[in-house]
Amino acid sequence: MSTSSFNKLHHGWRNIAAAGLALTVALSGQTAFADGERSLAAERVFNEQAEQPAADKRQSDMKPDKKVAIIIDDFGNGQGGTEEMLSLPIKLTVAIMPFLPTSKTDAELAHKQGHDVIVHMPMEPKQGNPKWLGPGAITSNMSNEEIRQRVEEAIDNVPYAVGMNNHMGSKITGDERIMSIVLEVCRERGLFFVDSKTNYHSVVGKLAVQMGMPPVANNIFLDDRHTVSHVSKQMKAVETWASEHQNCVTIGHVGVQGKKTAEAIRQSITGMQNSVSFVGISDLVRDIWDWKPAPILPSNNS
Repeated sequence: MSTSSFNKLHHGWRNIAAAGLALTVALSGQTAFADGERSLAAERVFNEQAEQPAADKRQSDMKPDKKVAIIIDDFGNGQGGTEEMLSLPIKLTVAIMPFLPTSKTDAELAHKQGHDVIVHMPMEPKQGNPKWLGPGAITSNMSNEEIRQRVEEAIDNVPYAVGMNNHMGSKITGDERIMSIVLEVCRERGLFFVDSKTNYHSVVGKLAVQMGMPPVANNIFLDDRHTVSHVSKQMKAVETWASEHQNCVTIGHVGVQGKKTAEAIRQSITGMQNSVSFVGISDLVRDIWDWKPAPILPSNNS
């Protein structure tokens, strides 16, 4: 790794802020495995997104250099605000819980509309009802083999996924044994991992650096309070963070209050577009950490 790349990586990780929130859903679903005949590596999705016509590239060169990646969690269960989020006039990152009724259709629609898709992986929290996690969750009592199988099945269940983040997971993201396995599977499949930062003492960033992966993490939660005014205030904080740090990763949610979050984002983006560019998380990972996935196992992200 070059000195310049290391400094960028170190700077990005050092300045990551933490906040806590996870919305919950719980429904059983069918585990689906990828068909080897139709599996494609995650790098193909990255390459498709990276190849722009010359005119598009000229337009992108004129955009502000401060970048904001908005991740919206909890897709996959027909949650409130799903339609409103997907119709926003900016590129989003859609985090989809596996094995739920609309997991695959949400992924297909999000990809068709040009949004990034990542797996929203259920993980055990330090506190809270395990039933809130939903199907396919990773828990601390699992063996290494069970953890690997859960992660592989989740990736196979969400088409077009280029990354993963944690749903809840304050207990798991502090566990080096478990997170080493999670990150290893992601790396094998060509996916990066975004630490949602539900745990102030997360080990994800440290392990990612050790494994040659980008230490991507959430900087600001948008809807830790469910009002339009609060989300609008958080969007201002996102703009400030991006101005000071060159980029910002922020997380909101679909759900009971999802329409309010979508409304606040829609109201905020017009006034922000002169100061920041809204990008997918894969764009940010590629630009900041020069992430070039080299999967050794197939992924169901065709």
